[in-house]
Amino acid sequence: MSTLQTLDRGLRALEVISQSPNGISVAELAKELDVHRAICYRIVATLEEHLLVARTEDGRVRLAVGLAVLASRFAPQFHLDARPLLKALANETHATAFISAAEGQSCVAEQVAEPDDQVLTVGYRVGSRHPLTRGAAGLAILALRPEEPGEPEAVRVARRDGYSLTRGELERGAVGVAAGIRVPARLGTATTVERSVGVVAIEGLDTETAAQAVLRTARQLEQLLSA
Repeated sequence: MSTLQTLDRGLRALEVISQSPNGISVAELAKELDVHRAICYRIVATLEEHLLVARTEDGRVRLAVGLAVLASRFAPQFHLDARPLLKALANETHATAFISAAEGQSCVAEQVAEPDDQVLTVGYRVGSRHPLTRGAAGLAILALRPEEPGEPEAVRVARRDGYSLTRGELERGAVGVAAGIRVPARLGTATTVERSVGVVAIEGLDTETAAQAVLRTARQLEQLLSA
């Protein structure tokens, strides 16, 4: 049976990249695929154009949030089941609730739910992005990764506590709480995306109650992934 060589290389590239949580250089990827570096650059550029991979600041290639979109279309049950959990989290904490994903060095909001009883909420929308090192959502994702030398103190604190807590980092007066969503080992494939769930509010957020609610929701989402 004949296959399309370019498509095959692109799919193999995604598989190789998925096995490199800290990213992989184009030179390393070209060696793994056994292709010339110029060809590898074109493969990466094509995948990047479709938001399937992203470049870090040092040029390394990592999986991007576009894979989560494909995964959601293939297995929509998780995303459908996540919606009521996210809405319940928003209403329990009286804050904007979100599920965010890592895309290169950025954190991108995938799903957002607003509480029913609040008029003033944080302007956090699907597609909103910010650096992983700023804001509760990104710090919670970094806290799931192995400890690295020189990482921000906020990441170490989040790893110790199981959740991140930030104040005024993305918007003046905003308080955010988030926890990482651990992916079952059996799902460690090219469609795996690092995610966190959390809440953010301008004022009046009971951070202790919010932390417990966020942690509980994170475990519920992990159960959905394990089902």
